[in-house]
Amino acid sequence: MNVMIVEDEMPAVSRLSKMLKKIAPAIKISGVAETVEEAISLLQEKPDPDLILMDIQLGDGLCFEIFETISVDVPVIFTTAYDEYTLKAFKVNSVDYLLKPVEEQALASALEKFRKLYYDRKDPFRRDFHELINEFRNRYKSRFLIKIGEKFKSVVASEISHFHISERSVFLTDTGGRDYGIDYSLEQLEEMLDPRKFFRISRECIVNIDSVTIMYSYSSSRLQLTMKGLEQNDLFVVSRDRVAEFKKWADR
Repeated sequence: MNVMIVEDEMPAVSRLSKMLKKIAPAIKISGVAETVEEAISLLQEKPDPDLILMDIQLGDGLCFEIFETISVDVPVIFTTAYDEYTLKAFKVNSVDYLLKPVEEQALASALEKFRKLYYDRKDPFRRDFHELINEFRNRYKSRFLIKIGEKFKSVVASEISHFHISERSVFLTDTGGRDYGIDYSLEQLEEMLDPRKFFRISRECIVNIDSVTIMYSYSSSRLQLTMKGLEQNDLFVVSRDRVAEFKKWADR
């Protein structure tokens, strides 16, 4: 089994390598990367390893930049000194999430979990596993991880009232009327969100149908919406060129 290690501390690389060899002598370390950039290059240049052991905080950024830059279908065991990235880690190909200093028993358990889920299966299952990963990736986003100062909050899609642009930034507004800045454009959000629930009413706004309380005519060819949990004077206007499509969508 080929294992790639993504870790910016060489003592940690050495320790992980020794533990891997002790737990499973047949394991081969197929490559080591210390930065996001090196990991991307290594994954592009060499055939995919069977498993990646990956630290989250690397010398040039967070490891999640790797998954945002290239497609990675390899299972990952994350290793980190921080527990604040758990939710984000499990949005990518995570098998397990180990806190540093990684203990031998914890690593052994993670490898056993990986073996049962993936490595010991025959080739047909390997294809099925990749198909399952792709299917999972193609499912619509069900929650958003919001950074608030040094903390993170998870907001599920059903608790989102709408997304909107304000002063060139994109904000998520929950059903309680609280705004949170997010790092996605409305174009990206359109691809991520379930079109049965979310609709882009204008260039500046995407709404959740479950949060729309009233729809009424605004001039001869436009619609205004009021949203649950927001002030009555917070009106949302459906663009003229989207009114017909919006009516069909709202009447499904």
